Amino acid sequence: MASSPKSSSRIRPSASAGQGSLFESAATAPETASTSHTAVPPSTPQSLALPLAQQFTSLSPAWQSGISSFVSSPAYAKLCDFVDGERAQGKTVYPDEVFRALKLTQPQQVKVVILGQDPYHGDDHGRPQAHGLAFSVRPGVRPPPSLKNIYKEIHASLGLPIPSHGCLDHWAQQGVLLLNTVLSVEAGRPASHAKHGWEQCTDALIAHLASQYQGLVFMLWGAHAQAKRALLPPSRHTILEAPHPSPLSAHRGFLGCAHFALANAALTEAGKTPIDWQLPPTV
Repeated sequence: MASSPKSSSRIRPSASAGQGSLFESAATAPETASTSHTAVPPSTPQSLALPLAQQFTSLSPAWQSGISSFVSSPAYAKLCDFVDGERAQGKTVYPDEVFRALKLTQPQQVKVVILGQDPYHGDDHGRPQAHGLAFSVRPGVRPPPSLKNIYKEIHASLGLPIPSHGCLDHWAQQGVLLLNTVLSVEAGRPASHAKHGWEQCTDALIAHLASQYQGLVFMLWGAHAQAKRALLPPSRHTILEAPHPSPLSAHRGFLGCAHFALANAALTEAGKTPIDWQLPPTV
């Protein structure tokens, strides 16, 4: 595998393992302005957001096994009570479908993991930006500055045209897990749902992927994402690190990091189909 640029570092794979059991019961910095994949419709209106416990139990058995330890911990009930309580108070909480990334990409389909922080907390002329995928925005919403820098890097390293929209469903459907480490946020209040239990949940997901599979590519942009490197066992995966694509830091090494080309090189070396990073012209 080709060596990485200064902004990235990598680790290599070993044997994968199987999936676990079902749940026992049913129940970045923010900014504004193969197995066949399951088709997932656009996110439901905010008023139809399901109780959080119901969203947890709607996950596939494969994802449920990855967070079973979290669900059996006291943090799970506290998180559900907090998020549902915020909605019950009349607060606007984004996104309506918090697990859309996990619906579009099953664990056995994951090839690349891109970590974000928490969902976009704003809207674009009344249309919420967040729709459950890190860095992605709903169809019809203008791409935010960090996503524009991601597009610039892909254009510079792979020569692909810069899309006019910001919906990254096409990546997710190929095995790119676009995972925020906090999966909900109050409108207009960045990081408002941090430190209420989401971090334990997503840490469990990341650790599950890292321990049960091999040859994955983890893109860790910025200090927040790079703190998750401790969850990644050595000698199993490719780890690419760079500054966050925010306009405040992209010029410090994100632009020019070549992560998208390096990810495809690593996937090819591992015998996996590379990602088509070119988005469709319309969604």
